Amino acid sequence: MKRLICLAALLANATVCWGADAPERALRIGSKRFTESYILANVMAQTVAATTGTAPEVRQGLGNTAVVYEALRSGNIDLYPEYAGTIALEILKQSGPMDLAAMNQALAPLGLGAAIPLGFNDGYALAMRAADAQRMNLRTLSDLARHPQLKLGLSNEFIGRADGWAGLAQRYGFSQKPVGLDHGLAYDALAAKQVDLIDIYTTDAKIAHLGLQVLQDDQRHFPRYDALVLYRLEVPQRFPAAWAALQKLQGRIDENAMIAMNARAELQSVPFDAIARDFLASGASSPGVANPAPAGVGRSFTQKLFGPDLMRLTVQHLTLVVVSVAAAMLLAVPLALAAFPHPRWRGGLLAAAGLLQTVPSLALLAALIGLTGAIGAVPALMALTLYALLPIMRNTVAGLSEVGEGIRQAGTALGMTRSQRLRHVELPLALPTVVAGVRTAVAIAIGTATIAALIGAGGYGERIVTGLALNDRELLLAGALPAAALALGCEALFELLERRIRRRRSRPG
Repeated sequence: MKRLICLAALLANATVCWGADAPERALRIGSKRFTESYILANVMAQTVAATTGTAPEVRQGLGNTAVVYEALRSGNIDLYPEYAGTIALEILKQSGPMDLAAMNQALAPLGLGAAIPLGFNDGYALAMRAADAQRMNLRTLSDLARHPQLKLGLSNEFIGRADGWAGLAQRYGFSQKPVGLDHGLAYDALAAKQVDLIDIYTTDAKIAHLGLQVLQDDQRHFPRYDALVLYRLEVPQRFPAAWAALQKLQGRIDENAMIAMNARAELQSVPFDAIARDFLASGASSPGVANPAPAGVGRSFTQKLFGPDLMRLTVQHLTLVVVSVAAAMLLAVPLALAAFPHPRWRGGLLAAAGLLQTVPSLALLAALIGLTGAIGAVPALMALTLYALLPIMRNTVAGLSEVGEGIRQAGTALGMTRSQRLRHVELPLALPTVVAGVRTAVAIAIGTATIAALIGAGGYGERIVTGLALNDRELLLAGALPAAALALGCEALFELLERRIRRRRSRPG
């Protein structure tokens, strides 16, 4: 037990160092969980690295606006690409668009600022199959109100946004009830005729690729969503060279260039860093000039599976699993031992641990982000630890229950105290059942840890989240297969451990 405590302490200390700030840390750039945001974050990072010689830390795919904004507010990232309409309506909760000066005046009390307009507008719109639009004579959003039978598949964020479905439906008098879809999967659902209409970003590459009809916002509900940089006010002073480098991006990316970059990611599976590198090397620097960089060749499945990020993701995933399960053992086993002699306490403890298992992982992560004011490893480890408590606690109680009363009485007759009897008799006999509980906890942690990538905790889920954003099945599989291999490897190790325990118990004397 002492060795376990020392190991857990060392791993916990390593995890704290993983998320801690170095004295001279690098600039941290975040991104949301969709193609364009990934690309822009890499463009910014490479622009800074080329000028300063120091590569910023890029924390990609952090989720929707609420998660990335919380990461910025809490200081977990320093800046990220955002859109003027989102800042005005979603973050500042204004009723209409704002110019940059008014926006900065409202952001200043929050310790934030908006700057460096990148040169393009990526607005919201609704789109449908062109053949259906022509058949129904649908050209505008006002026309859509006359077709309540159409099935709408809208992204979950768009449904919940102040400038999204609720306001749009009120403005146009829509009566349709949309279903929520991941943005990356919506295009496939539309192509497969599972839905009739989806929300899109106007710089999405698949609009032209699938021949979709974009419905005109004839009542001008949507504001402009000009891309810019949302940053902490301390950034220009703390990172002056990096900030000066980012100024070079002002007005450099037009809509044609952004569509071309999105197409390379979504249609050709070119990595985000390669797309950013090609764009910056192309010298596209004036509005209206499309990215002349070569189209490039996408990665094969083998390259995605055994990519250069595999070792980093493996270390991160293993750390999440080992630290969380070790922490759960340090909590669950002593609690189970203390509560075991008291049936009422024991039942309440197991019921509380079981209740934690019913909380959806995304909801728990969101609650822990609010509680800790942090994203990344800390809330992820807390969530994984809570999920690992039940199987360890339940199996500890079950193992102790299997120890016969006669054996306990024999220990007492030999003059053992309760703690001596527990340490030398009951726990050794219960050990196989306790190990089985740890085995279950590890399996749960390996699978659940993939969700942690949504808040920047890394691991194999990083590939899965990116694959969802790109609707790239091969990248999804490249994240799922290593997780499955890790689970199988852990199962094999536990099988060997349990055999060794059984052999030791079967030895005479």
